Amino acid sequence: MQILVTGATGYAGRRVSAALARAGHTVLGLTRDPATAADLVVDEVTPVRGDLAKPDTWREHLDGTDAVVHLVMDLNDPMGTDRTLFAEISEAEKRDGRRRHLVYTTGISSYGRTGVALMDENTPGNPESPIGFRFALEAELAASGIAHTVVRPGFLYGGPATTSMTAQWFAAAEEGTPVFYGDIAKRWSWVHVDDLADAYVRVLDREPAGEVFVIADDQRMTALDVQRAAVRAAGFTGEIRLEPAEAGGIMQVAADQDELVSSAKAHRLLGWRPRHVSFTDAPQRHHGAWRASGR
Repeated sequence: MQILVTGATGYAGRRVSAALARAGHTVLGLTRDPATAADLVVDEVTPVRGDLAKPDTWREHLDGTDAVVHLVMDLNDPMGTDRTLFAEISEAEKRDGRRRHLVYTTGISSYGRTGVALMDENTPGNPESPIGFRFALEAELAASGIAHTVVRPGFLYGGPATTSMTAQWFAAAEEGTPVFYGDIAKRWSWVHVDDLADAYVRVLDREPAGEVFVIADDQRMTALDVQRAAVRAAGFTGEIRLEPAEAGGIMQVAADQDELVSSAKAHRLLGWRPRHVSFTDAPQRHHGAWRASGR
């Protein structure tokens, strides 16, 4: 199968692209920066240049492609860019009659405050969430006629960490200024980035049927306890400063609630199980991987 991956040089994108290549697929990794091309080549991914916000730069890469894995959110125009992607896939299918499988990534913070103790694929999102628009985009995709699967990952950790919350915690700990934003009792579901990559491989082994899959491990720790493990691994022994979520910006506000999910559906239909039990099992190893990546 030939697969186009958007966000291929990002944190999740790099690991997902590599896992798909290892599974025997021909993977095209979309990147705006030719300087990152070598990183993709090392993983046996073919770099193709393009800017997702400018479809003229990547439209041709849809030709001959069997699937698109969408792993990036355009912070400048998240709804507009994703709608453009949907439209371009539809137009490509009209041109050549080739059905494409779009694997569309959102995330569990899209739920917002639901009041549900353990959320799953059927839990309605709160439209007042700062990133609740992603549920609206999921609905538009479902109505589009495009063959698709939606993946909602938990909070990522592992490897270079890059855009993971754990990277922010490691960096702040090394600077001696760790801060926790928002409700100290909130709990989040997490998933190792390589376990997430395995889920994408499994999704693409199935016929697309408009399914939604939540992908996360089974741990139920508070976010503050996970941060404590992270900062101790980074050598910080003091107290973590507490601040309101608003002080941390929109993404901290969006995640300022319990976000616990069940991946029972992925276990049942994909045969997916996390191989990494929890971030707290090996925080020193995760810190070492983050440091070795050059941060």
